Amino acid sequence: MNTVNRDSYEAARAAGSRLVHDFGLLIKAATRLEQRIDTALRKECEISHTMFEVLIRLCRRPDEQVSQRRLADDLTLTSSGVTRLVDRMEGAGLVRRVPAPGDRRSVLVESTDHGRTVFLRAAAVHAQVVERYFVAPLDPDDYGRLTGSLGEIDKALRDT
Repeated sequence: MNTVNRDSYEAARAAGSRLVHDFGLLIKAATRLEQRIDTALRKECEISHTMFEVLIRLCRRPDEQVSQRRLADDLTLTSSGVTRLVDRMEGAGLVRRVPAPGDRRSVLVESTDHGRTVFLRAAAVHAQVVERYFVAPLDPDDYGRLTGSLGEIDKALRDT
């Protein structure tokens, strides 16, 4: 067997490996679920899934204000990406920027009353989609094992 044929055979074997397949299932399922959530949130609440994630972060504690840098880190966005996102959310009346106490160069972001109202509606939509496509297809024991395993994977990734 020549080198080209051997490389083609090895490449096909690697592409069809169990690990590639299993990880691909995880990514496809997560991507499709995120798309379903985003579509439902846009239709029902006129916000994107990413905006919902910002509102989760801002509504987690009453009266919490978060720096744009922290939002960027939490959402794995660039500084310019989070700035554009906050601009759109501010234009929609969902959030407002406020000066950071003691640091005139920094601004904090907080949800508005309208943002909290939209968040509550969006949280119900989010829960319906997650229940239908993430929870309901699984036996309760399998769901518990899945979420436990995902927690272990997340912990391993954080610990390294």
